[in-house]
Amino acid sequence: MRHHLRGAGLAGFAALCLLTSSVLAETTGGGAATVDGARIVAADKEPGNWLSTGRTYAEQRYSPLNAITTDNVKQLGLAWSYETGANRGHHATPIVIDGIMYVTAPWSVVHALDAKTGKALWTYDPEVPKEWGKFACCDVVNRGVAVWEGKVIFGTLDARLVAVDAATGKKAWEVDTKEGPWPYTITGAPRVVKGKVIIGNGGAEYGVRGYVTAYDAATGKQVWRFYTVPGDPAKPFENPELAEAAKTWTGEWWKMGGGGSVWDSMAFDPELNTLYVGTGNGSPWARHIRSPGGGDNLFLSSILAIDPDTGRLKWHYQTTPGDTWDYTATQHMILAELTIDGKPRKVIMQAPKNGFFYVLDRETGQLISAKNYVTVTWASGIDMATGRPIENPDARWADKPAVVMPSPIGGHNWQPMAFNPETGLVYIPTQEIPGLYAPDGKFAYNRKQWNTGTDNAPIADVDPAIVSGALIAWDPVAQKEVWRAKLWGPWNGGVLTTAGNLVFQGTSDGKFNAYDARTGERLWTSPTQTGVQAAPVTFTVDGEQYVSVVVGYGGAYALAYGRAAKTLDIPVVGRVLTYKIGGTAQLPKPDLSAAVPPPPPNTAPAEVVARGGALFAQYCMVCHGAGAVSGGVLPDLRHSGPVIHQAWKEIVLGGMLKDNGMVSFADVLKDEDADAIHAYVISRAHEGDVPGTPAK
Repeated sequence: MRHHLRGAGLAGFAALCLLTSSVLAETTGGGAATVDGARIVAADKEPGNWLSTGRTYAEQRYSPLNAITTDNVKQLGLAWSYETGANRGHHATPIVIDGIMYVTAPWSVVHALDAKTGKALWTYDPEVPKEWGKFACCDVVNRGVAVWEGKVIFGTLDARLVAVDAATGKKAWEVDTKEGPWPYTITGAPRVVKGKVIIGNGGAEYGVRGYVTAYDAATGKQVWRFYTVPGDPAKPFENPELAEAAKTWTGEWWKMGGGGSVWDSMAFDPELNTLYVGTGNGSPWARHIRSPGGGDNLFLSSILAIDPDTGRLKWHYQTTPGDTWDYTATQHMILAELTIDGKPRKVIMQAPKNGFFYVLDRETGQLISAKNYVTVTWASGIDMATGRPIENPDARWADKPAVVMPSPIGGHNWQPMAFNPETGLVYIPTQEIPGLYAPDGKFAYNRKQWNTGTDNAPIADVDPAIVSGALIAWDPVAQKEVWRAKLWGPWNGGVLTTAGNLVFQGTSDGKFNAYDARTGERLWTSPTQTGVQAAPVTFTVDGEQYVSVVVGYGGAYALAYGRAAKTLDIPVVGRVLTYKIGGTAQLPKPDLSAAVPPPPPNTAPAEVVARGGALFAQYCMVCHGAGAVSGGVLPDLRHSGPVIHQAWKEIVLGGMLKDNGMVSFADVLKDEDADAIHAYVISRAHEGDVPGTPAK
């Protein structure tokens, strides 16, 4: 695992002492969103606000509010709803400050709302070029904003960082965070630490070099940048840590970026003056391609502890050395104080994709414990002497396909978990999905296409019977499951827990649920009319407690997993839903009147259809679903009308619909390839959802 420590947290502790004397000085007045570090540190003194994406720097997603409890939660009703006007995945955690809600929608659009009524105050559209949507591996989503000293700060899908005035929505500054020729994206929410906006990026599927950057919150000027993987060794390394990391790589990885993108989770300990970031998968996924001589490939799939003043590394812990399964460590991280073996420990907890729940000492990076929270077949456990996984050699797939659990979707993905200090439990949205990894013998790096090194051709269908999802309560001290709420399927929402002994979560099949935090009993449910992935928040306005959640089905699983991801036969409508005790508002009835036009005749030879199926799996499946079955996010290609069929090649090769996000694939497909894919889609239109069965 290769830990190393450089420096103590005394400077941060001293700074905290100075801050606490003025904690309440700027909590109200002085204009909109007067948030600073002192206010976030003291968030428990004003539990009616939700000041940052995890509510506090510790990212526990626990609220001390207790007006809504296990006794009265059945009386929750809809207070108001707000339509975002977007119909893709909605992943944002709202920020609520002094009665104003700031929330993002697909394509990085920001909305400011009256938190009591849902009335729109302003909207800011950064006008992301729609063709950039191709470079978003996992939908055109955005997970929210940061608010700091009167500014609302957010990332855009085309990797800009933007600050707008919190009162008016007028742009204050903007900076392009991209470097070099790589197609970076930003989908995660920024954090602001000591006056610096911290943001990473996505894009490892397309071949980028990951980094995390700090910008001055007042001006947007770059302060420091930490690269998560080493660059070209023929050039000077940016810091000594990267020189050491380069010793764990082989081949010419830098020509394909290397990966390691910091695309989501962060946390901050003001007392230790330490910023924690999680890093992503390699680029390509396949280690046998990017680093053919093996190696751990630091700092992929790692938790990094960074000095927020300098951007230098204090310690690291790698959850998946030599990752080859897309087992990112960008999943939600939580800081807490736990009593372990009779002693108080300052810990950081994470349930990354690889299926193990990690508890680390957050001062040193020492591994305290790790147990699997879902079914794991790639490793039999974690060696506590070395901190390394005990790998199953059959799980590596350089020479032959392997079915491995978890899949690239992970045992837990980006959807935030939550920690309740009263129950001592962590609530994790989990999933059991097998992953088929097959080597791509024809792999050629292409910066404009996916670069995983996997062959998707064998994936013609995903049977819903082989996947499942659950909300589990996990004891991080005993490292065991305490209760489980079985759900319709995978890809359910993030979690909120409260002092009212409640756990709130939305589900992929269109429900918003409340559970008893100690027993797991479901106490309340309400229909949302669409799948939910975002995490809820709770806040007060005029002394009344509300619970809000952003709804709108989307993301990687919803796009790619075909009929296993198909939930509701209604259009995806993006909304903010806000509830209170005694709420009586109603959602409009969904329109179910859409007719399916008849497909063109199925006349192509079987060999052409088969070839088209393989090409579809390689180039189209990640957006249009396995077996050409839409999970409900994008239109089902099998149900295309005559205009689409007539313009097929103009769309696929000519980029006719690039302003809708469908760009040209002429760089990798020829005329006959587009025809073969078309033949496959027509063939599937004559079948049912299951390949080979007649359509109804």
